[in-house]
Amino acid sequence: MPRTFSVSDSIIVEADPSTVYQHVSDPALMGRWSPENLGATPADGPGTATRVGMVFDGRNQRGPFRWTTRCTVTAADPDAVFRFRVHAIGLRRPWLRGPIATWEYRFTAVAGGTEVTETWTDDRRRWPDAVANAFDRIATRGHTFAEFQRKNIRLTLRNLKSELEGRPAAS
Repeated sequence: MPRTFSVSDSIIVEADPSTVYQHVSDPALMGRWSPENLGATPADGPGTATRVGMVFDGRNQRGPFRWTTRCTVTAADPDAVFRFRVHAIGLRRPWLRGPIATWEYRFTAVAGGTEVTETWTDDRRRWPDAVANAFDRIATRGHTFAEFQRKNIRLTLRNLKSELEGRPAAS
């Protein structure tokens, strides 16, 4: 079965693009919304201003499994787009290098707030489809990463909306 290399979803948040961008572009905060990410630490230390080229390590958990990823910011256009690529992974330290995924967030002013679009792109282009699909089904307990990330994106966006609008988060 051929892979789906990219999935995305959008939501309207009742906040201006600047506010939404400031929250989403701080990788340390992602753990507040994501069902899998526990937060991140910039290589240059906490409080580092987000910029293209900034490197951070993300801490993640899926069920009992924990791992760390190394990421580099590839777009940091205030109020418009925040993007980073994941290019290393490991249990405690991200030692295994290679293209893994790209995450992008777009912010568009709309009546009543900001449309936030989150996109996940599978960067494992050199993996044969059969190998990627088999690995994905083991890692996600029966799903492809595209199916799995589609649900994660939806939940992340709902949680972001809830927090920025001061409402209880989704579960």
